[in-house]
Amino acid sequence: MRWERLFADLEAQLEAGAAAELEAEVAERTRGEAAALRLVDRARPAQGRPVRVTVAGYGELDGALVDAAAEWLLVARPGLGEALVPWRGVMSIAGLGPDSAVPGSEGRVAARLRVTTALRAIARDRSPVTLRLRDGSGLTGTIDRVGADFVELAEHDLAEPRRGSNVSRRLVVPVAALAVVLRA
Repeated sequence: MRWERLFADLEAQLEAGAAAELEAEVAERTRGEAAALRLVDRARPAQGRPVRVTVAGYGELDGALVDAAAEWLLVARPGLGEALVPWRGVMSIAGLGPDSAVPGSEGRVAARLRVTTALRAIARDRSPVTLRLRDGSGLTGTIDRVGADFVELAEHDLAEPRRGSNVSRRLVVPVAALAVVLRA
């Protein structure tokens, strides 16, 4: 009987040690996986959910998360249109939920979508926009051209179509200066 208790005690010690080792390994792997997550990986599962994005130079932006890419996110604002927000201007996001996407699972094409790619789509659409800059100032008009790191804006009143006679000036704006691009 004494030997049985000794062996049972040894077995319990081994099981406790194995459980502690497994728990430590799981904790270490969890930390490692979290370290590999990018902000876009946290945002992608929240598509369609209401979010509140705090943007440098703009403030809070409320709406439904439409899309999240490597360099930007798109938010649909009820009754106000869409907002394209470069990640570099994002100060915080509320409403993402607990889930994360697997890093790199967005696919090769989506991983290569840059903010300039989204801006070129807006330029092709000829939609009038408001560019809110990181310093808090705003510009209105139509994006005429998008370079590697800049946009050219034909500034005009948003109530008027983009025609040569309505353009008050043309501006070149570095993409790095953009806080948010608002489209009605």
